[in-house]
Amino acid sequence: MSAEPLALIVGATAYVLGWLYIPDLPFFRRFVDRRIEAERKAALLAQGNEFMRRRDGQLATLMPARLNRYHELARVCKDIEKATSESASGANDQALDSRLRKLEELMWTYLRLLTIEQSLEIFLETERREDVPQVVKEAEEECARLTGDIEKLKAGGSQASLDYKQRLLTSRQERLDVLHKRLQRAEQAAENLSLAVSEQERLDQQIKLIRADAVASKNAEMLSARIDASFQHLEQTNKWLSELAEFKDVIVDMPPADVRIGFGPQNQPPPTPEQVKRSKIVLKTKV
Repeated sequence: MSAEPLALIVGATAYVLGWLYIPDLPFFRRFVDRRIEAERKAALLAQGNEFMRRRDGQLATLMPARLNRYHELARVCKDIEKATSESASGANDQALDSRLRKLEELMWTYLRLLTIEQSLEIFLETERREDVPQVVKEAEEECARLTGDIEKLKAGGSQASLDYKQRLLTSRQERLDVLHKRLQRAEQAAENLSLAVSEQERLDQQIKLIRADAVASKNAEMLSARIDASFQHLEQTNKWLSELAEFKDVIVDMPPADVRIGFGPQNQPPPTPEQVKRSKIVLKTKV
């Protein structure tokens, strides 16, 4: 019985001393560092997978013609990756990863532009079908006629008819205000559509120019400079995209820089030529 308190004291002392000194031991610190690094990598992997899931879902919404344009440019990026990897060495692997990461960001912006272009075209096609400018013109003429009728009734007419015409005019004027807003929104959408298409074309040509440099020169410094020059314009494009309030759902931040996401969808084949051909007439027959 007398040994038990001593054993408890010794055990408690060893336990306390262990927690005081073990954290400073090299093997324990390496164990903790490995565990922290494993958790960090797992979190990054989860972020990357979630981003790719959303990106692939966004690609799945594209009509075949636009999806084909994305796949074609993704193949250009893969050509750049192949050309740069062939000349890469262990000493510049980090620089290579940085260049490829910037290409991935260019492709993500290109995808957002495709998505916005498609949404704007569908919206504008709906407005064109309803011929909003003509509806606005007719509404303005109706309001002018009602205003004239009211002036005549004020000069001499029944109060009941006057009240009716005034209520009707108020209702038609409110309708006209809504139509003016629709017309204004359509005009803004047309401007945004033109800019989205122009930005797509610029990115397309810039990435193809990068491929030309990568294949022809095999000069890593020149390639980095070309990618950096293209990347400078990306900030302006992304700023414009962030200002399009109706497209907030496509403004998704990319995962951290040390997570590779690739250039194309994970499990989605490119559209067939027949699908691309059919998609070119979709907007003529379907909203």
